Amino acid sequence: MRHTGVGSAMTSGMASTRRRTSRSSDDLMTRLADAGEDALQRLAELPGGKKAVSAFNDLRNRVDELSKKVRGIDELEERVAKLEKEVATLKRAKSSSRPTRSATRPSSSG
Repeated sequence: MRHTGVGSAMTSGMASTRRRTSRSSDDLMTRLADAGEDALQRLAELPGGKKAVSAFNDLRNRVDELSKKVRGIDELEERVAKLEKEVATLKRAKSSSRPTRSATRPSSSG
């Protein structure tokens, strides 16, 4: 028994549209995308294939979300490094501005 769902109908429509445009441009990325779409369409037609395609799409979405979060972590690390440098600078400035005991002794000027 063959199951065809909305996913396979969408991928077949997208694949045929992309195939028409790829023949005119015929670049490597378009051919790779077409091959991937064709493979997904064939996979979706297999028994249990629709579940596999759905799982792959979910995985892709999760990886996209994680990559966005990782980019956010990189920005935070940069901010933390900058703040650590500022704190270190402030500590050095504060420790050098403290008077020492020898400097606080009254001088005999008279």
